[in-house]
Amino acid sequence: MPSSLAPRGAPGTPAGARELSAAFGASRHVGHRSRRLPCGSEIPRQLPTPGAGRYAPSPSGDLHLGNLRTAVAAWVLARDSGRAFRMRVDDLDAARARPGVAERQLADLAAIGLDWDGEIMWESERAHAYAAAANQLADQDLVYECYCSRREIAEAPRAPHSPPGSYPGTCRDLSEAERERRREALGPGRVPALRLRATVAELTITDRVHGPYTGVVDDVVLRRGDGVWAYNLAVVVDDAEQGVDQVVRGEDLLSSTPRQAHLADLLGLPHPEYVHVPLAVNAAGERLAKRDGAVTLADLAQEGTTTRAAVARIVASLGGPEGADSIEALHGVVTTESLRSGPWVVA
Repeated sequence: MPSSLAPRGAPGTPAGARELSAAFGASRHVGHRSRRLPCGSEIPRQLPTPGAGRYAPSPSGDLHLGNLRTAVAAWVLARDSGRAFRMRVDDLDAARARPGVAERQLADLAAIGLDWDGEIMWESERAHAYAAAANQLADQDLVYECYCSRREIAEAPRAPHSPPGSYPGTCRDLSEAERERRREALGPGRVPALRLRATVAELTITDRVHGPYTGVVDDVVLRRGDGVWAYNLAVVVDDAEQGVDQVVRGEDLLSSTPRQAHLADLLGLPHPEYVHVPLAVNAAGERLAKRDGAVTLADLAQEGTTTRAAVARIVASLGGPEGADSIEALHGVVTTESLRSGPWVVA
């Protein structure tokens, strides 16, 4: 195996598939806390009945009221439909995952009344599962190396209908000689990114809040040039592993959903039910953030606002009974129809 972790054979050939498998398996250390699949095995094809909902925070910062509200909506919709509720920590990117944040997030979720079924899944410990999925794609000749920098992608010409940031296919059809040259030009410690060779240009999914949504499907990154597995692959593999058939999350992720649905199709997995929740925004209509003041439980506590009072605000924003300060009051209240009321303005 070359030091660049670059496959020398075509991905569709046995030699190419073996080398890709070795490259995938060597990129991340795998811990012991979560169930995982060995590289080369297949990911689950069938979801258990009655399925599950989930919440999957990224430990880059403390959860704010909008994040907590989305988690509550996901929990209520799962529980009211008889589904299990899973918890997953999206800590793939060690550079963004701040020490202690995941533990604080989980403590905040428990403090507002959420519970979950089974063990918490930590994505940083599931490299073999992502390698198995990428290897399945490689066996179908659907994986290729990409050597582009972010700047090159941003400045590259693309079709008029393509959204900003979509990949224009620069490395899709390079000759083997050009691939060899680009591998050698990579800096120390870098490997080529791995991209999906998408088989459609766009895909329509049905969202329970927004209705039919058609989005661009480009050649998404499966593994970054620093060896980190990409979110779009991880979320599809992990939802299948956890039996998730209802995905409730912020509407800012709606545009990436057709890409994930296409990956699921290529891996032989069913699409979950998608529910993209309107975001929490500030008085100016901008997405809620730490800059807007006391918006986390810890910051609110410093101002004298109890967790119970914060829960009451979340319950009210989701249409709960007046004065209710427990998320249990939202059973039978939160529906996909009720979530169509628009963003929550946090004043």
